[in-house]
Amino acid sequence: MDDLDFQLNGQQIAKLCKQILPSADDELLLAKLQELIPSHKVRLARIGDEWYRLGGIVDMQGNRIAQDLVEWTERTFINCGKNLQTLIEHAQEEKLIATRQTGNTLHFVVQTGTKAEDFIQIDIDKTHEISDRLLVSEHNPPEDLEEFIDPLNPDCLEAFSIGAARYSYKRKTDVAIFMDEINKYHIEEHPVQRFMDDWNRSSTQQKAVLSDDWIVRPFRNTGRFGEQIINVEIVNTQQKNVLQMKDVSGKKGTSLANLLTRFDRQVGYPFAWFFYMVKGKLVLPQTGVAVYKDVNGDFSYLPERDVAVLKDWVNTPYSV
Repeated sequence: MDDLDFQLNGQQIAKLCKQILPSADDELLLAKLQELIPSHKVRLARIGDEWYRLGGIVDMQGNRIAQDLVEWTERTFINCGKNLQTLIEHAQEEKLIATRQTGNTLHFVVQTGTKAEDFIQIDIDKTHEISDRLLVSEHNPPEDLEEFIDPLNPDCLEAFSIGAARYSYKRKTDVAIFMDEINKYHIEEHPVQRFMDDWNRSSTQQKAVLSDDWIVRPFRNTGRFGEQIINVEIVNTQQKNVLQMKDVSGKKGTSLANLLTRFDRQVGYPFAWFFYMVKGKLVLPQTGVAVYKDVNGDFSYLPERDVAVLKDWVNTPYSV
């Protein structure tokens, strides 16, 4: 185990999350993470979109009955002799309230080298529990246990907070090591690995750091035979208001080169248009084809290393 692994081990981060009350700007959490690893800069790269999920159960005064609605429902259903009506009556008599967890995932990055994949990503959930609905609707009681847990027509309540917001450690990803593992299970090069390789061999690598503009999202999906497959996608974190590149139909030479340059300046690094195109964000695939025709004809406005990347993409297109 190297020094970085020791300083940024999951148990240490999880302990830190439990000790800190969330703030509006998350500066205290960032400062405490930085204290764990003073030799490298820790940066908050992205705050994910708000999500929500099932919470627990409280009474009308907000007193905690259960942390986990699903676990409580399944256990109490058994205690009620597996009689749904008995469970419904119990919930109604006690006037129980179902809660929900709302939150965002905070993505922190630590750059560890010069290559695209040389960074550690720390994902931490910032959650807040609020009241959601009566556990059992007076007018639309559930017909089965599934509807009891997640009803189609709930009796919603005016929301009130349940306790304080909190941080919870989600995962740490050493991206270089993670991509090595991903590649073991793919016969062909994984698109995200190819994206990183193209970054490393293009002019972009000399002017920009991938984790300043992109992070990863590990996830699992199910294969053809029901097997669980670990996968990854790349996520853009650009905060600037970058305008979509116009349709390049009929454009070539100086006019096309000017469009590319304008886009790259907005983003902040050369050849940015290529990576946004591969991601399917703001730049259409036709752009790559048009540029390739240009640089193979009478025009030369791309460095040779970028031409090589573009040529490979034209011959074997991919997206992430």
